[in-house]
Amino acid sequence: MHHLTILGILAGLILFAAVSVVHPREASACSRATYLGPEDIVITTRSNDWLGSQHSNIWIYPKGLERDGNAGADSLQWTSKYGSVTVGGWDATTIDGMNEAGLVANVLYLTESDYGSPVPGKKALSLSAWGQYVLDNFATTKEAVEAMKKSPFYIVAPSTPDGQAGTAHLSISDPSGDSAIFEYLDGRMVIHHGRKFQVMTNSPTYDQQLALTAYWDNIGGTTMLPGTNRASDRFVRASFYVKAIPQTTDINEALASAFGVIRNVSVPLGISTPGQPNISSTQWRTVSDQKNKVYYFESPRSPYIFWIPLDELDFSAKAPVRTIRLTAGSVLLVDGKPFAGNAAGLGEVAKPFPFLKAEAK
Repeated sequence: MHHLTILGILAGLILFAAVSVVHPREASACSRATYLGPEDIVITTRSNDWLGSQHSNIWIYPKGLERDGNAGADSLQWTSKYGSVTVGGWDATTIDGMNEAGLVANVLYLTESDYGSPVPGKKALSLSAWGQYVLDNFATTKEAVEAMKKSPFYIVAPSTPDGQAGTAHLSISDPSGDSAIFEYLDGRMVIHHGRKFQVMTNSPTYDQQLALTAYWDNIGGTTMLPGTNRASDRFVRASFYVKAIPQTTDINEALASAFGVIRNVSVPLGISTPGQPNISSTQWRTVSDQKNKVYYFESPRSPYIFWIPLDELDFSAKAPVRTIRLTAGSVLLVDGKPFAGNAAGLGEVAKPFPFLKAEAK
C-alpha cells in the first residue's frame, strides 16, 4: 500500500479517536440504514442497542386514537390519521414503527440533543411521543418535513425509566425512498432531507458523521473499514454496505441483504465497555419492507424472525388497540416456545399506554 495512503488512513483513525473521546457518554448505540432497490423496493433496517432491557413490546394502533403529548398543561393533542405497528419501550415511549402508508420512524439516542426552552404560546410534546406523533399524522417524508419546518410544538425531554438522559434524534423514510433526519441542536431543529440520507447512528451530530464518512469514501470500503462498535464506525460500515449489497428485484434477496447490513453493525450480547455505556448489546432489530408493507422483528436471543403484514391488520377507527407481549429479552413466545412466522393474528386487546410524562422547566 502506498505510504501516502497509509498516512491518510492513520490520520482518519486519529480523527475518529478524537470524536470518541469528545462523545463518550451515549447511553444507546442504535443504527439505521435504508436500502434503495430497483422497482420501488425500499427497506429500512434498524438495530436497538441498550444497556439493559427496555421491556419492549409490539403495539398495533388503529387510526382515530385521541393522543396526548403528556408534557404538562400545554400538551399537544391530536387524533391519529393513520394506523401503525410499533415497538415500544417500557410501555411508555414509541421507539420504532411503520404506519399503514409505509412511513417508517426510528428514534435513536443522540447525546448532543438540546431541545431549547419552552416557547410561550406553543404546545409541548414529550420526547417519548415524538416518533408516534409522526407515524400518526403523516404519509410521506415530504409531508412530515414541511410540517416540522413550521415548528408545531416544542419538545420536553424526560429521563428514561432506567435513569438515562432523554436525548434522541429521529429518522423517517417513506416508500419512495425519501428520508429525513431531525436533530435538535442548540435549541433549534436541524433537518437533513433527501434520498441520500440513508444511514443514521448516534454521536457525533449528523453533519459531522457525513464529514467523517466522506473521508472513508475516498479510501473505499473494499480497502479498509473501521471495525469498532462506536457510532462513527457503525455509520461508515452501514453507509458502505447498504450501497454495496446487490441491487435486486427479488424481495427475499433484498431483505436478506438488508438483514445482513443491520447485523453487521449490531453489538453482540454481553459486550460492554467500562465507563462507556454507548457500547451496549443489541436488544432487537427491525426490518421494514415499505413496498409490501411488512414489518419484521428479530431478537438476538431467538433463532427465529417473526413478521407482521400490515395489510392483514384492521386499522379502522373501530378496531381495538392490540399488543404482542415479548419477554424481557425481546423474544416472542407462543406456548412457551420462540415463535417464527406471521404474527398478524397474535396479540391481545389493550389500552394504549400514556407517553412518558415530561415537565417543562
